Amino acid sequence: MPRAKGWLRRMAAGCLLACALGGVAPGFAATCPWPDYEAFRRTTISPDGRVIDASTPQQATVSEGQAYGLFFALAANDRATFDKLLTWTENNLAQGDLVAHLPAWIWGKHTEGDQIGKWGVLDANPASDADLWIAYTLLEAGRLWKERRYTALGTLMARRVMREETAVLPGLGRTLLPGPVGFHPSPDLWRLNPSYVPMPVMRRLAAALPEESGWQALVETSAKLIVDTAPKGFSPDWVGYQKGRGFVPDTQTLANGSYNAIRVYLWIGMMAPRDPLRTTALQAFRPMADYVATHGHPPEHVDTQAGTFGPNAGNGGFSAAVAPYLAALGQDGVAAKQVSRARTLAAQEPFGYYSQVLALFGLGYLEEHFRFEADGTLVPAWDATCPATR
Repeated sequence: MPRAKGWLRRMAAGCLLACALGGVAPGFAATCPWPDYEAFRRTTISPDGRVIDASTPQQATVSEGQAYGLFFALAANDRATFDKLLTWTENNLAQGDLVAHLPAWIWGKHTEGDQIGKWGVLDANPASDADLWIAYTLLEAGRLWKERRYTALGTLMARRVMREETAVLPGLGRTLLPGPVGFHPSPDLWRLNPSYVPMPVMRRLAAALPEESGWQALVETSAKLIVDTAPKGFSPDWVGYQKGRGFVPDTQTLANGSYNAIRVYLWIGMMAPRDPLRTTALQAFRPMADYVATHGHPPEHVDTQAGTFGPNAGNGGFSAAVAPYLAALGQDGVAAKQVSRARTLAAQEPFGYYSQVLALFGLGYLEEHFRFEADGTLVPAWDATCPATR
């Protein structure tokens, strides 16, 4: 099974990102401990379990951040932080009950209106990518930590996602919507997001809930959403689906590929070698690999219909996100340069929330802190090679 190369592990072990974020260089193998995660926990997760995006005026917390925090805590075998994140999410985003309510997508300080200065939910609409990651992580936490409560909650959340955040699109089938409200602007048009459907997550939920046929349909439509919306080899942030026409450019974002879409390459790069979609997906996005090899960085913006690029380079988080994809293609030297670029930029200026999570996924995967089986099963390093530390 092709995993992270030795050169990449040794480069990552330098831990420039962790040092830039307040961490220290590890004294153990790259898979254990995880200095980048420890830095994230110290600098971005509050003591009560809130992942904070300090760059926003609202000091916002988004459900996506809570979901990613839960995943990283599981991958790091940090159950104490996991439980704090889960409790904060349930109490503040889900009205105290994740069984009855999907979490609101954003919480923070009100900056306008009659609630100005007060803290609370800023938009109650859920975000399906966060909901899927939370359900997935709960199911895997239940399995790895042998905790039935997590398994039950993950199962119930997944079922609520199916009921509230999917629809049967004509000519496509049952498809994940980005949220329950606001993504069906006209009777024959839907808005979709390719970065919301990472195949390991989709496959694991289908395998964990085999009695519910809708999940296998979601696997199939997710694969089409990822591959068929990138005619020039670059993923858009958002895409439309129109009855009778299929996928069409999104009218609001004008086929731009940027901060959402960068995750598509990340998710593809982390797919298991035996995943049936992996080869197709890797080949579909080769133009991104060619661009990075030629320019030394990913683009910040792409017109995905024209195949043209904005003037700016993607930030260090973008480089961390594409590195697993480049490594999966066998472009080891190009991947190594992106790892080096990500860590150099982090050392110059500490990453904010979003770049941190991109780096934790991309570099954490390459450092072998976790991987995914073909059916989406999570394999954290601690379960195979590292003793539990908490």
